[in-house]
This record gives sequence, structure tokens and C-alpha cells, in this order.
Amino acid sequence: MLKMGFRWFGADDDPITLQQIRQIPGTKQVVSALYDIPAGEVWPLERIQALKKQIEDAGLKFEVVESVNIHDDIKAGRPKRDEYIANYQETIKNLSKCGIKVICYNFMPIFDWIRTNLAYPLHDGSNAMEFEFEQLSDDPHELLESMKKGSNSYSLPGWEPERMAQLAKLFDEYAGMTGDQLRANLKYFLDAIIPTCEKYGVKMAMHPDDPPFNLFHLPRIYKNREDMEKIMLLHDSPYNGFTICTGSLGENPANDLPSIIREFVKKDRVPFMHTRNIKFTNERGDFHESAHLSTEGSLDMFEIMKALHDCHYDGYIRPDHGRNIWGEKGRPGYGLYDRALGITYLEGLWEALEKDY
Repeated sequence: MLKMGFRWFGADDDPITLQQIRQIPGTKQVVSALYDIPAGEVWPLERIQALKKQIEDAGLKFEVVESVNIHDDIKAGRPKRDEYIANYQETIKNLSKCGIKVICYNFMPIFDWIRTNLAYPLHDGSNAMEFEFEQLSDDPHELLESMKKGSNSYSLPGWEPERMAQLAKLFDEYAGMTGDQLRANLKYFLDAIIPTCEKYGVKMAMHPDDPPFNLFHLPRIYKNREDMEKIMLLHDSPYNGFTICTGSLGENPANDLPSIIREFVKKDRVPFMHTRNIKFTNERGDFHESAHLSTEGSLDMFEIMKALHDCHYDGYIRPDHGRNIWGEKGRPGYGLYDRALGITYLEGLWEALEKDY
């Protein structure tokens, strides 16, 4: 049975309540994190316990963390990386004491996922996040100003003001770095933490690069099936796994999502799924987020769910970025209504697959 979840940003920073999430049919899990703790610092056990209690008091489970962010010194291979890795190991231990089974993380340099418009108007009167190549400036500050339009003061992860103020320093740290070098730094990280994960029963689930190609002259190393094979072999353990995000990998039409799912689920490397749709708007590859339905986007969600069903997937799954609909003005991509509709659609596909096969 799928372990359906819903991402929540906490009582202080999310207009959506746990009580609302609890009312979405099929939803048993909350995917959350301690978002105020800077990358590289240890997550205190008491803080994790408090978050767990808050979620469980609402009648939901807390078994997946998204995300425990990785300090740039680890990604860039700087001298202080061992100190930050030791902190990460301590966080893994603390999370395991609270029943956490999976940590979602990414290894993207400087920025996390990127869009060029956080409130692109759609034909039905809703809005969604968009990526347009012509709007992608080589100057991240210009892109940030563009993204602010209609964003209701929200920003993308990794684009916080304190990070933007240090961009020159961050770019210097990554200057000239190749994909092979970034991958070597990932191996150094995995070699250090995976034994801790194995000891405490916590699986790592690396999130794809989004979009799945190099940006700002920075390398990205989780873009396709070939990258996944290389990452899997960096440290050969089922605790070195992947979050397969259909929207992120699907932004490259060459990625065969059902085939990728079948291969890596069968290898026991997919503890977590982000299952969402996107809509391509031209041959250049521009896209915007869409409703989860196959008829609304460019990805075949039935075939994606069928691939999971064929492999008897029983791991964690959640809907992902959707539209802001019905007048909702919350966090771009993370409204209540469209993601709730997405869960209902995914659960309906799964029920049909269960009854027909």
C-alpha cells in the first residue's frame, strides 16, 4: 500500500493546517522539516520530538523529512566539510530516535530548484510556476527580481536574501568545478554518512536536479538515468537511494520515467516518490506546473503509477507542485486545493490498477 503524504512547512510558515491535511482522503503522512535551522547545524532532538508530537496529535504520521540541507562546504569540498558531515551524522541519529525512515536531500550547487515566474497565469484563471529559457538571465540577481512578480513575497529555496547577499563568495567556491568533481564530493559525503544510516535505519533519498540540466555554469549530477547509475555506485547500499520526482526528471522529454521507475524500484533504491505533472508550452522546452491529471499536462501519469504498481511499490509518495486555484494566495506551488486534488487523482489511479491487475 502506498504511504501517501503531504508536504507541510510548519505552523509558523504555512497557511495550511494539519487539520486540513488530515481531511484529505488517503493522506496518512506529513512530510516536513525544521526549516529554520541553517544548513550544517545539528537538529536538536527536542525540536524534532516537538514537531513529531505536533503532527501525531493531529492524527498523522511523521516518517519522512524533506529536507536536511547540505552545507555548501560539503558540496564544494571545502576544508570544513568534515565538521558539517559530523553534524549531519548527529542529525541522522536524532531523526532515527523520532521514527524517521527517509531523508530527502539534494546536491545542487548554490541553488535548489529554479523557476522564472512564480505566478504564471493559466487559461482557467489559476496560476502556476513557470520556467522559460529566454527569461533565464546569467545574473541570478536579475532572475530573482523577475521571480518576485506576483510571488506574494515568497521565494524559491536557496534564494533567501542572506544567501543572495553572498552569491559572489559562493560562486568563487564553485569556480571551475566539473560534474566529476561534484560527484567526487558527493561520494565523500555518502561514504561518511551511509554507515550511520545503515546503523540507525534511515534511508537517504537524493532529489533530482530541477531543471535537469546545468545552470549558471554550475554542474548538476542527477539529471537522468545514467546519472542515477553513477550515484548508486558511489556507495553500494540500499540506504543510498533516490527521490524520483516525475516533474523534475520529466522536464527533459528524453527521460523515460516509467522505465527509470521500474529499474530503480526493483533495485530497492527508491524510498520516496514526488509524483506530479508539468505542461510543455513549446518545442524549446519551456514549461509550467499543471494539475496532476494526464489530460492537463505532458506526462502520462497512468503509466507512471502503473510502473510503481508493477513493481509492487509500497514506499512513501506525495503530490508535488500544483496550481494556485480558487483564489488561494499561499506559497507558490504548494497550495492546499490542487495538491489535495492531486492526491485524490493518484489514489484513484492506484485503486483502478489494484482492481484491474
